[in-house]
Amino acid sequence: MRCGLVLFDIDGTLIDTGGAGLEAIRLAACDLYGDRAALPELDVRGATDAGLARDVLTAFGLEIGPATVGELYEAYLVRLREQLGADSLEGKVLPGVCEILDVLEEAGVVLGLLTGNIEAGARLKLQRFGLDHYFAFGAFGHEHVERDRLGPVAVARAAEVHQRSFNPSETVVVGDTPRDISCGHAIGARTIAVATGSFSLEQLRSCDPTLAVRSLEEIGEILDRMEGWFDKEIERGADHGHTA
Repeated sequence: MRCGLVLFDIDGTLIDTGGAGLEAIRLAACDLYGDRAALPELDVRGATDAGLARDVLTAFGLEIGPATVGELYEAYLVRLREQLGADSLEGKVLPGVCEILDVLEEAGVVLGLLTGNIEAGARLKLQRFGLDHYFAFGAFGHEHVERDRLGPVAVARAAEVHQRSFNPSETVVVGDTPRDISCGHAIGARTIAVATGSFSLEQLRSCDPTLAVRSLEEIGEILDRMEGWFDKEIERGADHGHTA
């Protein structure tokens, strides 16, 4: 029986960078434009980097175009490398992440990214926490301002890499924000909401995900549901049983 496609968000779902990404954006804007007081409040929760770049450039009265956006991305990546390499970094891989990725990978489930990060930023973050090798493809936040438009990109890329199509019924989007749930709904996929970011379990449930869990440590329930969705038994080791 064919296995399905699982698309993961990064920040708040797989890792917690301790605010490194947001601080890198702020520092990059100051490096380029000099006036931190003009920087707007940025809501990064489920946002795309294209959208954040638009907000920053608009606040500084600059034209939004390939040159200005590209310049901001480059400055951001310089600062992100610094933030991720700092001794004071308080980032971490979130609970249950490595365990569930290992089980899904071993079962032949196709793993991809569906993230608001630009691709270079996503890779830097995942490399820093040792997760990059799980993901050969994805859809990224420089490709569209609106996150809901990234889902079709990710599914098309999965089909290209694996030489087969993926139906909505065998596609799962995993994320920690209402925007992740909306992104999954936009392509007709099942959605798993994890309360490891800044939204509570109750807030996420109100957005009608297919499944909402406190963290990916609830691997037993997650895998049980996926087995039904993919119509395939997923082997799990002794350490990957049901959780309370």
